[in-house]
Amino acid sequence: MTMTSDDVIAVLGPVDKTLVAEVIATGATQAELAEAFAWANSDEALMGEGRRLPTGRVAALVDLLSTDEEEQDR
Repeated sequence: MTMTSDDVIAVLGPVDKTLVAEVIATGATQAELAEAFAWANSDEALMGEGRRLPTGRVAALVDLLSTDEEEQDR
């Protein structure tokens, strides 16, 4: 099922419309977005648990979320 803007905001909190559109365009599920959000915010902890690095849509979402954080830091 395709995510809606509300689904994206439920996971990420308030974010700009461009990021919401980019996330929806990946075709990812809300569960994949939640996993990507966890990786983007605590990758060392997840690796410490022995989790495999994300692939596919989750990896693409991690890239999107990481790029957005870098732009906000500027």
